[in-house]
Amino acid sequence: MVCAAGTPLIFDAMNDAELLRYSRHILLDDIGVEGQERIAASHALVLGAGGLGSPVALYLASAGVGRITLVDDDVVDLTNLQRQIAHTEARVGQLKVESAREAMLQINPRAQVDMVPHRADAALLGALVAQATVAIDCSDNFATRHALNAACVRHDMPLVSGAAIRFDGQVSVFDPRARADGERAPCYACLFPPDVPVEEVRCAVMGVFAPLVGIVGSLQAAEALKLMAGAGRSLAGRLLLIDALDMDIHTIRIARNPQCPVCGDAARAQGSAASSLTTAGGCGASPQRS
Repeated sequence: MVCAAGTPLIFDAMNDAELLRYSRHILLDDIGVEGQERIAASHALVLGAGGLGSPVALYLASAGVGRITLVDDDVVDLTNLQRQIAHTEARVGQLKVESAREAMLQINPRAQVDMVPHRADAALLGALVAQATVAIDCSDNFATRHALNAACVRHDMPLVSGAAIRFDGQVSVFDPRARADGERAPCYACLFPPDVPVEEVRCAVMGVFAPLVGIVGSLQAAEALKLMAGAGRSLAGRLLLIDALDMDIHTIRIARNPQCPVCGDAARAQGSAASSLTTAGGCGASPQRS
């Protein structure tokens, strides 16, 4: 079964059971009832249902996000089970979006999960981003990341980005919406310019430490939920770096590039944040500059 991606989100006020279910969120001053209701009224687009997408999808479902769209054309493989916690050996060969949806509904039967078992190109991403509240990038290649980033800039949609390879992980938020002072945060292309040659590394070749994808995916889910609830400060303008081998975690500041071909002043004036790149999903490897 593939749920229609255009199904409208239906949100009702929380009943007593839901107030109890989400009470530990509601007890937080920075979330409360209003924040939890904003989470319930939100629509998350999750690109990739693998190593990063698994914890993201499970936490968003358990936290009560009103609608979640999963995009991935891959099937569950035995090699995935070392780290992709939404899947099981019994579901090897099944579409990852179907397997992940099954796991999400076991956690929260009321979750509304749309499945898109297709390779995500620029046209599909543009249509999906237009319907969502926040996008979470759990893909594994440079082209995908740039295509999703371009769609998010075009639609003023916050993008939560994560990557993990070997023992190294990174998380950031690229939020193209104007701040109160009129300034804007950098986009993914400000950090990784699309015209700079990159060497892509994949977990299928280089390996990845299983708990690292859980750490990165959990941080992505946290940033997405904060954006939905309107809680705290996001990672916009900062890149969080994780060295799981030495367990060193720190952040660095990243600046917006006024000449960025995607979010720069000229690009915005021309409305040129468009991409014709084809894409694929996976466990979230980080592109590295050559």
